[in-house]
Amino acid sequence: MKNRKNSRTVLLTVIVLILTLLLLNPGLLPVSSATREHMNELRKTWFLIERSGQITFAHFLTVLLAICLLWLFYTVARLLLTGIGKKGSRAETITHLMIGALRYFLVVIGIVWGLSILGVNAVAVMAGIGIIGLILGFGAQSLIEDILTGIFIIFEAKYVIGDIIILDDFRGTVREIGVRTTTIEDAGGNLKVVNNSDIRNFQNRSRNTSRAACEVSVSYETDLRALEKLLAESLPPMLEEHRDLYLSEPRYLGVTELADSGVNLKFVVETREENVFSAQRQLTRDIRVLFADRNVEIPFPQVVVHKVED
Repeated sequence: MKNRKNSRTVLLTVIVLILTLLLLNPGLLPVSSATREHMNELRKTWFLIERSGQITFAHFLTVLLAICLLWLFYTVARLLLTGIGKKGSRAETITHLMIGALRYFLVVIGIVWGLSILGVNAVAVMAGIGIIGLILGFGAQSLIEDILTGIFIIFEAKYVIGDIIILDDFRGTVREIGVRTTTIEDAGGNLKVVNNSDIRNFQNRSRNTSRAACEVSVSYETDLRALEKLLAESLPPMLEEHRDLYLSEPRYLGVTELADSGVNLKFVVETREENVFSAQRQLTRDIRVLFADRNVEIPFPQVVVHKVED
């Protein structure tokens, strides 16, 4: 998917570059000489003119040129910021926010620039946008709150891209922090997009190491003293076998419950949050294999029926 997206971006960049070169050299375009001369005049004034007379085909070609230049600027800036973002999760988070803000900014610039090319007074356009923005601001308090919260999230670094957080009942990895929203992906690949202002009570599970835990039952006939001695000898070597998952030696915490069918024992191991479920599965398997090799009985539910004689 990522390679396909990159290929599409490269192809679009090439097309825009070719189109930009053609528009910068009107002599290569299959248009009339009057249109070419008009485009040259527009380019000499940096596309910003007060319209006199009707809008011509040259105006629309010049608007297209302005859009191409803005798109090329955005593409180059995004590539540079993406390269900077690879230096760390915090840098990636900040560059994602900058890319999002740059996109909105260039859209506004493109609209004003395009209208100016067509002869609309740019000052009046900006003033109108300011008035409209002021009017909309009273009805878009949630939007403003989202943006401000996003800025505080970035600079306070409560979480960054790549962190695993728990928001309400949703546990996932932060994939994107935008100007308005945060995107979280769970283990199943499901995406949750949340407004930044709605992110209040959450857990960041990536700041410290996590614990993977499991409980295993043994029968009541098991000699716990002998078993605990066996565990003290057998648990430490498991660290060397699973350095990719375990950050410490697995530990035996003791008896957690005297259940109906057996005695429940608890085991934990330090791991990274992204590996917590894998480490839990591996630890459970290691304990099961160890008990099977040493003939330690793991009970299963049984029903004892007593027959009463008449």
